[in-house]
Amino acid sequence: QVQLAESGGKLMQAGGSLRLSCAASGRPFSSYTMGWFRQAPGKEREFVAAISSGGGSTDYADSVKGRFTISRDSAKKLAYLQMNSLKPEDTAVYYCAAGNWGISPIDYSYWGHGTQVTVSS
Repeated sequence: QVQLAESGGKLMQAGGSLRLSCAASGRPFSSYTMGWFRQAPGKEREFVAAISSGGGSTDYADSVKGRFTISRDSAKKLAYLQMNSLKPEDTAVYYCAAGNWGISPIDYSYWGHGTQVTVSS
């Protein structure tokens, strides 16, 4: 079992930067791919970014590529999502997830409760 807790969400102005954190507890953190997903009102949960268990591979949704950076600190059991050049369309609840490599929610077994990011124009 892995427990995940996101933090860092807030109200932002467009163009700003924000870093989300995901704290993990439970089974070895380094065993899992870590992913970030987001869900806007009325929309399905969508993939944002993923980082492999060893941190050597990353993947991003086209909509955030070049603006967002995923990273992890396995010693501290933390994952991060650095978000730059924020846009109003980035407004969503952001979820941290742990599981197998992939871009689908079904690839991930463990989820946090989410943190709200709102970007105003």
